[in-house]
Amino acid sequence: MVRRAILSVSDKAGLVPFARRLAARGVELLSTGGTQRALADAGLQVKPVGEFTQAPEILGGRVKTLHPRIHGGILYRRGLAADEADVKARDILPIDLVVVNLYPFREAVAAGKSFAECVEEIDIGGPSMVRAAAKNAAHVAVLVDPADYDRVAGEIEQSGVVGEPTRFYLMRKAFAHTAAYDAAIAEYLSSRGAPTDKPRHFPDVLGVVYEKAQDLRYGENPHQAGAFYRATREPAEPTIAYAEVLQGKELSYNNLLDLEAALACVKEFDETACAVIKHNTPCGVAKGDTPAEAFARARACDPVSAFGGIVALNRPVDAEAAKELTDLFLECVVAPSYTPEGRALLAAKKNLRLLESPRLAEPRESWKRRPEEARELRSVVGGLLVMDRDLGRIRRDECQLMTRRAPTEQEWRDLLFAWKVVKHVKSNAIVFAQGDRTTAIGGGQTSRVESVKTAVMKAALEVRGSSVASDAFFPFKDGVEEIIRAGATAIIQPGGSVRDPEVVAAADAAGLAMVSTGMRHFRH
Repeated sequence: MVRRAILSVSDKAGLVPFARRLAARGVELLSTGGTQRALADAGLQVKPVGEFTQAPEILGGRVKTLHPRIHGGILYRRGLAADEADVKARDILPIDLVVVNLYPFREAVAAGKSFAECVEEIDIGGPSMVRAAAKNAAHVAVLVDPADYDRVAGEIEQSGVVGEPTRFYLMRKAFAHTAAYDAAIAEYLSSRGAPTDKPRHFPDVLGVVYEKAQDLRYGENPHQAGAFYRATREPAEPTIAYAEVLQGKELSYNNLLDLEAALACVKEFDETACAVIKHNTPCGVAKGDTPAEAFARARACDPVSAFGGIVALNRPVDAEAAKELTDLFLECVVAPSYTPEGRALLAAKKNLRLLESPRLAEPRESWKRRPEEARELRSVVGGLLVMDRDLGRIRRDECQLMTRRAPTEQEWRDLLFAWKVVKHVKSNAIVFAQGDRTTAIGGGQTSRVESVKTAVMKAALEVRGSSVASDAFFPFKDGVEEIIRAGATAIIQPGGSVRDPEVVAAADAAGLAMVSTGMRHFRH
């Protein structure tokens, strides 16, 4: 029977309605600080922890709940004779429900607060209570997530107790919560040699904690097991990890990889745009006046590869766009939203996975990344490779002219469009573009000239008159000569090869315009 609960939360979402439901069942409420004030201000009868322990808060509130009457009430094993004798002798009352989430340490770090301020946000009493309650989950329920309030309140209202399956579920969640919290602290501290040091870009200890979102049918191939894990906190930018699946078959390992690639590509554009992905690389990218037009133009870039592909759109899918999407067999579509008419049309494709990522509709400026969200992790046997995500963007005025002829206005537009796409193509990457869409894409080859040849060979659209982006410099002039033969008129590339003079001379001889970015976009 839940007779007594202690509530001490930093995140007060849903707190008052939950506490009202507890109080209505006769549960005595204990609380501290701001949580106590919030409950009292809502008209709830709440006993201060200092009154319950008969020991006042000390050290400016640093010590409130670290007391035998609190931890004894949480940890004692009901029915065990020795524990029953101890609590009776010391007048320790049972605490059957612990509702705690922790000081906002990670938020303080993300806000750029001083070292001393961040250290002050390291919770001590909270994790102690959470771990105590989780250890004693055979008798005590522990809540660290407001999302679980309704489930727990419902069980108490129905039977007066929190059932064993729920207590075990909450136990697992509680230890994951404190593990993530401690990992964040360890990472923050290990990024400094001393308190006064500026933080190092990569800490000595990497605090990586993810929770399983789902088991997958298999991994990349049927003989490989697979699972999907995601960060314990939803990022502030559009993400496949937290997109809502609206319909379709269960997502596969390869679907998730391709969806991430599609979403990353379409996030490059502020204008209405579409990316079609196959095998983790773009096969068509285009802008349009409407989502329907953007998809139709992207599909036309390589209709053969688009079959069975993954589509990302950065605008809501309406009926017109849905009609275009249903004309082609696709595996998945991700968009910020779908109109009712669009959903109705797409429902006819029962196996088509539809995902909704509302943040795609939000301005880029609102995507405030936490430090860990700007990292990319790749595994090797026994280790991790960590680097900054490739979020590099180039403006026209940051480019350097390499050839005698400067690009025309249309060429500049096509070059900058191609440059946004090329970083999402496997290296060696080559992208032809004209009129706000790709006209040919080549990548994943072991030489740059072969990527040019592959792009031209596969092209379903006219490449003559296109502008071309290369993710890295041209080591020889042969790649540029193939671009010239294809009829392209301008090139954007990082520059920096020892053979740049030969490459530029070849471009000048053909009347091409070429600019350098000084930024490479390898994607292995």
